[in-house]
Amino acid sequence: MIDSRIKGQILILISCCLLIYLVGAISVPLMEIDAAQYANISREMLGNHHFLQVYDRGQDYLDKPPMLFWLSALSMDLFGIHQFAYRLPSLLFALLAIYSVYRFCLLFYREEIALLSALVLAGCQALFLITHDVRTDTMLMGWVTLSLWQLANWYRQGSWSSLLIASAAIAGGMMTKGPIALLVPVFAFVPHFVLRREFRQFFRWEYLILLIFVAALLLPMDIGLYRQFDLHPEKTEYGQQHVSGLRFFYWTQSFGRITGESTWHESAGFIFLFQNMLWSFLPWILFFVLGLFREFMQLFQAKGKIGAQAEWISTGGFLLTYAALACSRYQLPHYIFVVFPLAAVVTGKFLFDLLYDGIWPMARLLLLRIHAVVFPLLFVALLILLYWSFPDINSFSRIVAWAALAGLIILLAKPRLPVPRLLLISIYSILWINFILDVWIYPRLLQYQQSIQVARIIQDQQLPKNRFFIYHTEQERSLQFYSNASFRRLDRIDSLSRGDFILTGARQWDSLSRKDFRLVYEGEGFHVTTLSLDFLNPATREREVTCYCILERR
Repeated sequence: MIDSRIKGQILILISCCLLIYLVGAISVPLMEIDAAQYANISREMLGNHHFLQVYDRGQDYLDKPPMLFWLSALSMDLFGIHQFAYRLPSLLFALLAIYSVYRFCLLFYREEIALLSALVLAGCQALFLITHDVRTDTMLMGWVTLSLWQLANWYRQGSWSSLLIASAAIAGGMMTKGPIALLVPVFAFVPHFVLRREFRQFFRWEYLILLIFVAALLLPMDIGLYRQFDLHPEKTEYGQQHVSGLRFFYWTQSFGRITGESTWHESAGFIFLFQNMLWSFLPWILFFVLGLFREFMQLFQAKGKIGAQAEWISTGGFLLTYAALACSRYQLPHYIFVVFPLAAVVTGKFLFDLLYDGIWPMARLLLLRIHAVVFPLLFVALLILLYWSFPDINSFSRIVAWAALAGLIILLAKPRLPVPRLLLISIYSILWINFILDVWIYPRLLQYQQSIQVARIIQDQQLPKNRFFIYHTEQERSLQFYSNASFRRLDRIDSLSRGDFILTGARQWDSLSRKDFRLVYEGEGFHVTTLSLDFLNPATREREVTCYCILERR
């Protein structure tokens, strides 16, 4: 039986993580490029009612499948066009991923390990990030984790309902980010079957039913792709004509990055994704590495064969998926997030043995000392941001940051704690760090995202959207989303009428006749996703920003 006290403690910690997700989803503005672009595509889909074809600012869009846009458009239809409505479906899928990890673990492990694994996933930095900087990865993680849980339940108990749910989850994942949603379950179960010597599992006729059901559910997306692209070979995508939308999604976008057929190329290296795990899987990365090492030790001791009650779905699935993604010629840090639920299981097993079973006491002491240095340093880095980078930030935020640091020091010094010290200081630190980021740091940085300020001016001063134009400056998607409007671009200034407004750069303003235009607003912009020390330094920030202005034709 599980200790009810331990269960209650872990559930409280998971609830705290969910609360920080909610804070970020409400308070952090949408960041350019991806999150703002996907939010605006969803808004545009809702407005034009073209649900089988995807458009970005009126142009054909082929980069991502439609599931994120479908669900976000539905959310906006129900709750209105704003950032939380866009994020809500992905937030729910993050909760689905956490719950699915818990239920998956219950099939193989005791409940304490299941709860710890759920806490690891809920408390990793990636989840705090992708519940407000929403791309396709949050939704993909939910679909994939649901499919793994249901496939494992079918494998263990032969439940047909689980097989059908898994099929629907795989189809949902493929309509979110392509074949990776099918490949992860394959990568997860193949090594498990091999290490269990269950080779007959490779030839079960039920897989045919799964594939047929998946194919049937993919039909709406397939029809939309065929109508939008395959029927129009004259269209130009990625500099090419005769582009098949079906081939793009089922081959080029995923496997083409390995074969070289994809137009996306960037030699990131095999360890690129692991390097990014060093921050995105905080505060658990050291526990995960040691847990992975222990998995190999146990497999070696068992002479390459696992027992009837053991599983290698999590470890094998993580390793094979990592290898496949690392072979891609184009990688981004968030690509590995899809298998963080599997990494969470590996970590949860190790944490239980380390913190509750008392295994490896010297490792526990060493990890405590490392974390007692690392986490205070992270708090100090936040304080530097608050004091140095943004000296005009209010004193209340600084008091909260100092209080959070003081709380961490008290936890480190207190002789007895109700929760294992390593666990408590890890989750305490990541919660406070993300609370400070979400409430003060991100909003302060995003004041320099040009479109957010421009949209606010349009709303506050009630500027007519049908008479607002873009002139010789970049039009960011978040401007369209927050204004709930599409703005035309001007090439010639003499086409303006009296009372029209333009958004333009400061250089263009200097070249225009001052008697013909009235300055409505002037601001400074910066692409906050490309932070630099020169921008963070107030003394050198001026040379990093670009000036823009809103003008009215007299």
